[in-house]
Amino acid sequence: MKATELAGMKPKKKCCRSKPRCKRCPVVLNKVRKAELNGIRGKELTMVFKRARKS
Repeated sequence: MKATELAGMKPKKKCCRSKPRCKRCPVVLNKVRKAELNGIRGKELTMVFKRARKS
């Protein structure tokens, strides 16, 4: 996925807490949005996404 697509995704209603977390998990998307607001772009934003799914 492209970094711009990650920030524009709509989260699911409830987190399933599976490992790794799903791509539309509210926890994951919240971390990605916070990183984007802090100025992280491109490949770095993709890395934030991958780390958020592992946690």
